[in-house]
Amino acid sequence: MTDTNHPAPAAAQGYAGDVSPRQAWAWVQAGEAVLVDVRTDAEREWVGSVPGGIPIAWKQWPGMALNTGFDAGIVQAAAGGRKLVLLCRSGVRSIAAAKRATELGVVAYNILEGFEGDADADAHRGHKGGWRFHGLPWRQN
Repeated sequence: MTDTNHPAPAAAQGYAGDVSPRQAWAWVQAGEAVLVDVRTDAEREWVGSVPGGIPIAWKQWPGMALNTGFDAGIVQAAAGGRKLVLLCRSGVRSIAAAKRATELGVVAYNILEGFEGDADADAHRGHKGGWRFHGLPWRQN
């Protein structure tokens, strides 16, 4: 469904496209997509996570090495042809993850702005976009 509150996904090269946090949440709520959080386990634990999101890190802390279980996890999350919306901190790593998911035959979208959004002039996140900024559901452990 596309309307002024949920614009159509933006075209992208190498993956299905970019969607706003609100559009991604609307799809998840409607059962049209599965949210996959590609941040590190540490980020999800320390910063917060989206209830119901599937944790499949693209890279792992420390060292930010590629997660050797990423491919299998993504294929499992997309079982039955489900489309995925991928979330990272600011919407950058999730692009790389969406491109890899696409290579695996999965329909994958990047969630713009990520969980925390871009850093502001004081290098603080959460004030310039992001999942939390838009008041979407999240929890902190």
